[in-house]
Amino acid sequence: MHGLTTIQTISVSILPLIFAITVHEVAHGWVASKLGDPTARMLGRLTLNPVKHIDPIGTLLVPGILLLLGGFIFGWAKPVPVDWRNLRNPRRDMALVAAAGPGANLAMAIGWALIAKLGLLLAPVSPWASLPLILMGKVGIYLNLILMVLNLLPLPPLDGGRVLVGLLPPRAAASVARIEPYGFYILLALLFFGVLGRIIGPPIFALERLLYGLAGI
Repeated sequence: MHGLTTIQTISVSILPLIFAITVHEVAHGWVASKLGDPTARMLGRLTLNPVKHIDPIGTLLVPGILLLLGGFIFGWAKPVPVDWRNLRNPRRDMALVAAAGPGANLAMAIGWALIAKLGLLLAPVSPWASLPLILMGKVGIYLNLILMVLNLLPLPPLDGGRVLVGLLPPRAAASVARIEPYGFYILLALLFFGVLGRIIGPPIFALERLLYGLAGI
């Protein structure tokens, strides 16, 4: 972030980053549990304890380096296991499970906007507490919008791809599902050639402006 030292940037970013990624995964497992699959609950993954979800490379190292470089933030956590065979309506329910992650990120983005608003309200009486709340709120909004919009891309294994598979007729769904082994490499190629930012940037910045306006920041 402009004007902040490396330590300050990490300090205001680490909490929003960990919550953005771990709550996203918990949301998948929680919805799966409600729809009949107890796998995540039985494995102890329905917890906000970040240790249960953190992937040292995907949750900390990669996003941290990208954050310090000032570029596009990209990361991941340990996927929450879901056994589609336990779901009551597998195709529909897998789509709902997939949609839960981006939905959680949207809810968190709104929550961080409220925290930033609280920081603004505290400014006249407690400037030392106000600034960290505002900065964390801004980072939380940005990171959660990135994860939401990125994961809504209709590309398996991203959540949007799995939602698409659940909505399409069986034959078309099978064709889309066959892309999954190559989806991560397609995503990396889009990132490397600068296409990914042009795809997801406009909706991210539009939503960011909307939340900034609602929070008055």
